[in-house]
Amino acid sequence: MLSSSGNRVLPVIAASEPQSDGSGSGGKIAGQARNDGDGGARDDEFKIALIYSFAANEEEPDGILAEEGFETDGLDRSSRDFLDAAIVDYNALFGTSYDTSADKFQNYYKDLSLRIKNRQVDLCIVVNMFLTGFDATTLNTLWVDKNLHQHGLIQAFSRTNRILNSVKAFGNIVCFRDLEQETNDAVALFGDKDAAGIVLLKPFGEYYSEYEKRIAELIQRYPLGERIEGEENQKEFIKLYGSILRLKNILQSFDDFLGNEILNERDFQNYQSVYIDLYDEMRTASKVDKESILDDIVFEIELIKQVEINIDSILMLVRKYHADNCEDKDILAAINRAVSSSISLRNKKDLIDQFVASLTVSGDVDASWKRFTETKKREELDSIISEENLNPEETYRYIESAFRDGAIQESGTAITTILPPVSRFTTDGSHGAKKQTVIEKLNAYFARFFGMG
Repeated sequence: MLSSSGNRVLPVIAASEPQSDGSGSGGKIAGQARNDGDGGARDDEFKIALIYSFAANEEEPDGILAEEGFETDGLDRSSRDFLDAAIVDYNALFGTSYDTSADKFQNYYKDLSLRIKNRQVDLCIVVNMFLTGFDATTLNTLWVDKNLHQHGLIQAFSRTNRILNSVKAFGNIVCFRDLEQETNDAVALFGDKDAAGIVLLKPFGEYYSEYEKRIAELIQRYPLGERIEGEENQKEFIKLYGSILRLKNILQSFDDFLGNEILNERDFQNYQSVYIDLYDEMRTASKVDKESILDDIVFEIELIKQVEINIDSILMLVRKYHADNCEDKDILAAINRAVSSSISLRNKKDLIDQFVASLTVSGDVDASWKRFTETKKREELDSIISEENLNPEETYRYIESAFRDGAIQESGTAITTILPPVSRFTTDGSHGAKKQTVIEKLNAYFARFFGMG
């Protein structure tokens, strides 16, 4: 998504401009935004790097970005000195030994590229570098201060549009120059001439005004604590809350939204619990009814998953509850709200409730959690083995592989080895039905315990 510099408050980083340090090198541009005094980087500090090509300031009239060059002999003396000083800071930060010489500068480029992909560098300042052929899914924002157009604009903007799991749903482009027309032209040329409204963000105020209206309607029509009666009312709530989730997803890309969310976290979780309750109810009903009642509504489940609370967050609340001698009812309520508003934790709610109830004042939360989950995993797997008459040893091995690989293997010989023996003369389809039943139960078991520690 693209915004102009007027639509967004940009972070100000002290080391992002040349500053004199008395050494004549132009100051610290690579390395830390604030030095901790011993050359190492503290976790709460920005790690900044800089790289530019030998043809740093040339514009490309045909819109084609120049090939990245490593011939630093083309740089004037002051530019090369400044780049060398930046690489010295980089070497101090990461324990490397690069410079702008022909045999080391390309290795510096490769090392920096890898560190960006591995999220070891927070901000990289570039000129005509990393704009083509560079792919890092962890890159989330591109700040542009260059006259880009046509093919070159699409190439550069594409650096940040790689999706990365549910956390990174889109990339941000922040422009210091007016590139709106160039972006519209490039999108029309290489894609959809009507896509400008999708690619370009409107100003923050337009989204926020609509968000305020939707939140006001939500509070007025669906007060918390009151059951939403009737299918039509439920559908209207689903559509309204879904539109709020979509707007919030866009607004979170603006710094102005921080602190102006309107609904506090508790109320948002409570509304989300209602939304997920309806999702579960309608999914169950649609399996029974011939015509699905989900056909004319869309649940924004992927947007909910972007901000999913994980089990570690719940355990942090449990530790607070334990530290208060297991007496703080507000923390218990916070645990329940967090679990109820999470798609991935709902099937674990009874386990979490049982664990919290079993806590003793003197026990260790982490050790107790590990023992509790191991016991429950074994008990519930043994129950499935008994109910379906499975091969115990093969089933334990099968599940161990699933937790290691991150998924239940539904095809191949592994699933066959755990099933009970069947006569080769059986032709009634019972073997296939049995296999499907076992797969469904093991998938539910896997979803319940995967990531539980």
